Amino acid sequence: MRVIGLMSGTSYDAVDAAAADLRIEGDTLHLTPLGMIGQGYGERLRAEIAAALPPAHTTLETVCRLDTRIGQAFAEVADRAVRELCGGRADLVASHGQTVFHWTEHGRVHGTLQIGRPAWIAERTGLPVVSDFRSADVAAGGQGAPLVGMVDVMWLRDRPGCPVALNLGGIANITVSGGAPYAFDTGPGNALIDAAARYLTHGRCAIDEHGAMAARGRVCRPLLDRLLDEPYYARPAPKTTGKELFHLPYLLTAAAGLEPLDADDILATVTALTAHTVATAVRDCGGTEVVASGGGTRNPTLMGMLRSELTGVPVHTSDEWGVPAGAKEAYAFAVLGFLTAHGLAGTLPACTGARHASVLGSITPGAGPLRLPPPVAGGTPVRLRVAGQP
Repeated sequence: MRVIGLMSGTSYDAVDAAAADLRIEGDTLHLTPLGMIGQGYGERLRAEIAAALPPAHTTLETVCRLDTRIGQAFAEVADRAVRELCGGRADLVASHGQTVFHWTEHGRVHGTLQIGRPAWIAERTGLPVVSDFRSADVAAGGQGAPLVGMVDVMWLRDRPGCPVALNLGGIANITVSGGAPYAFDTGPGNALIDAAARYLTHGRCAIDEHGAMAARGRVCRPLLDRLLDEPYYARPAPKTTGKELFHLPYLLTAAAGLEPLDADDILATVTALTAHTVATAVRDCGGTEVVASGGGTRNPTLMGMLRSELTGVPVHTSDEWGVPAGAKEAYAFAVLGFLTAHGLAGTLPACTGARHASVLGSITPGAGPLRLPPPVAGGTPVRLRVAGQP
């Protein structure tokens, strides 16, 4: 089956599409990457998303408009992926959508909302679309994240020791594959870095490009200590968080009352926060190697800080294992969409805290009658093999 995975992370900067040929042989799911493309949100749409996210207030009218416009943006990228990556032929689209709210209270997730209406994708491509992946896990008592945990465990299953998959998106999360697997959000990935860069440059920079500002700065220990006092870090896994917590007002509150700081020093401090909280999580789980992906891998200052914190623990990027770091989550959702189409569970309860494994998502039919593949004997595969993986 040829599947296109669509993903836009909590940094809401672009829609990524990754295409793959997928097939099951015995207990192994084989993935042959066909390539990836990315397309940034237009400046206006990105500003509208930013203006609607917590802690801002919004309206149902705004949510409706964003649901449509994001759906249209996803549809355009999916259509490009069919033509440019698949030679005009694909079987399924798996769309994560854009997360706009993750409702957590007292360590429990009560709901989650990803928008980007799948009907626009189905109409544009003529293909069936799997979407709304997280809700089934939340309904089963899970955190609804990190959903890529099952894919990571399948991918790393045969590695020695205790390998850890790390995603450095807006929020950072890890999957621990050694022994009894589990997964959780470690805290901010790029969320506070991006928020600080945008605020301190008065909107001229959406990110700290290549970590240049952080590289020039010095870590402010009093600010870092205040940020590390966040109770979230002490909570046991499984746990999830988001920009509902880690946003600009959160950072400004932490900095209140301290001596005025240079912009570069603030960027150095929030970058050190991400590196430290990720490294602490890896050390606490006994990780023996890290395979990193996500936008944060393009920040050499962040990656350098992380490697310094994890002396003796090799830190790789997923590129070295045949999966482009910027497309890893899009490929993961292609896998989850494939499993859904075959009626197979896409979660590990140990990774999300759910009562049971769930078949994920809702299916929007394409142009023709909806025809799903026949059931797979043997259930969900336990291994993922990527073509070209060493």
